Amino acid sequence: MNWLSRSAFRATGAIGAALLALAAASPASAQSAIRDTEIEGIIHEWSAPVFTAMGLEPTEIEILLVSDNDLNAFATRGRIMGINTGLILRTRSANELLGVIAHEAGHIKNRHTLRDGAEGAGMQPMLMTMALGALAIAAGAPQAGAVLLGNSQYFGTLSALRYMSHQEGEADNTGARALENAGESGRGLVNFFENFRSQEVFSDARRFPYFRSHPLSSDRIENLRRFVAEQSNYDRVDSPERVAQHALILAKIHAFMDEPNQTLRDYPESDVSLPARYARSIAWYRDGQTEKALAAVDTLLSEQPENPYLWELKGQILFEEGRPGEAIGAHQRSVELMPDAPLLRINLAHALIETHDTDKLDQAVTELRRATALEGDNTLAWRLLSQAYASQGKEGEARLASAEMYFAGGAEVEATQFALRARDMLEPGTAEWTRAMDIVFASGATQADVDDVDRRNGRRDRGGVIPAS
Repeated sequence: MNWLSRSAFRATGAIGAALLALAAASPASAQSAIRDTEIEGIIHEWSAPVFTAMGLEPTEIEILLVSDNDLNAFATRGRIMGINTGLILRTRSANELLGVIAHEAGHIKNRHTLRDGAEGAGMQPMLMTMALGALAIAAGAPQAGAVLLGNSQYFGTLSALRYMSHQEGEADNTGARALENAGESGRGLVNFFENFRSQEVFSDARRFPYFRSHPLSSDRIENLRRFVAEQSNYDRVDSPERVAQHALILAKIHAFMDEPNQTLRDYPESDVSLPARYARSIAWYRDGQTEKALAAVDTLLSEQPENPYLWELKGQILFEEGRPGEAIGAHQRSVELMPDAPLLRINLAHALIETHDTDKLDQAVTELRRATALEGDNTLAWRLLSQAYASQGKEGEARLASAEMYFAGGAEVEATQFALRARDMLEPGTAEWTRAMDIVFASGATQADVDDVDRRNGRRDRGGVIPAS
């Protein structure tokens, strides 16, 4: 599991500028976006049929996992859905988690975002702040985003943060219908809401953030219960495989987020289930008991040698213990088992780079180019690619990779600056030179702007030197 951010889309214009300013000014925060190929894969596997049944394209829905123990989830423009780890940990079944995802997708489908959800003008600054927080996380500024999400109540009144009741009902019904059409039960969504029914009697200050923006009522729960009880899949239960996957998700999140001693108490050695052994391996590694952790992972690998995530964990343990050379083999195996997972390729490339062996840089570049082809908005991949190119003495390519990194993160000024620097170092007319100019123009610059920069700096173009004015 990696605590890092991925840009799901680029923030532009005034919002982009605001994000950059906030990122520069914000203090550190415990919240951040996290990436984990295994958890993401499981959630998308469960969700894709529901999204399809709803008329949404699964590949266009970005699900952000937010490292925060509070119970919250949100949907915003750009088809982005954020889910706190705290909410995931409070679900009692896979069907409950899937129900919440279906409900949030219902808001996306019905366009219940910043534009629609206001009951009075007081909600607009609060929703804008929440939207900026979501955008900041997605655009590569997780600390700024966390501050915004955590403090959005100060940009309006808590009582204003309420979607109109009919929107909640629409999202409930849209989600429930999609679950039914995908062959899933809507019971989990009802059960999840039922479990937090007491939230409706709390003051706004005491409610979980999720139930401030998704207010519960007894009538709403009962209406939803009647609706889903009439559906043909109401009595369908999670398969044993899905039960095991849900248990593994919870174990992995607990192991990475809780203190190691807490994890070892919650998953004692008397528990020999896969999730428990997985959790203990992570806890021992985080507690500095490296050899014990590696032995536990090796035991799991002897039982599941084709599990790419166990190889990934072994590589992560070795890498973070300062043994990148030893980590390469484990990461290489994870990539071989799951070649279409960009994060696994990034892990491998990072280990190759950190060996400081120049003979390994070509492979690192190859892995990172493949990763960015699969996930072109991954800012970490572009940063590492810039580092690898710089170590090879390829300054033009290094600056182009930096331009890609800033472009993916929505930092258009910096993207333009690095792209122009790359242009001056790359052979005119090559694919790399053309891409640098694409970034310049896509970031909002015009040919007149470029010509002006060239005149002021006396830079060369294809025809020679442009004299400074």
